[in-house]
Amino acid sequence: MEKVSIQPYYRKAYYYETDQMGIVHHSNFIRWLEEARIESMSQWTCSYKKMEEEGILIPVLEVQCSYKSMVTFGEPLAIWVYPLSFNGIKLSFSYEIKNKETEEKKAEASTVHCFFNKDKKLLNLKKENPKLYEQFLYFFS
Repeated sequence: MEKVSIQPYYRKAYYYETDQMGIVHHSNFIRWLEEARIESMSQWTCSYKKMEEEGILIPVLEVQCSYKSMVTFGEPLAIWVYPLSFNGIKLSFSYEIKNKETEEKKAEASTVHCFFNKDKKLLNLKKENPKLYEQFLYFFS
């Protein structure tokens, strides 16, 4: 299996995401992490949709975001998602949000997740879906 290179997720800041000061509200950064993670995972392993169809859920256990610079309406963004750790039960990612044109850092973040089955019980991916486990293992190595 050929390893997939990490590509950023691109988007722009929309007007509805701004607050009264014309600055993107901090809560939107968390949504952007999810958008980028879902897109990136479909490049690396398989899509969230396909995993959910197979009864695998990946809830967020922790999220941390450090804001470095304001984002304004229309600003083009590049969101980089990096694999941090994976053990078949839990996985974590780090993120960098930058202005796509200037590369000014806007935020750094991390998330921690686990695998659940459709009954929302903790799932060991190695036991429940060895093929998917190997895909994740390869990407996180």
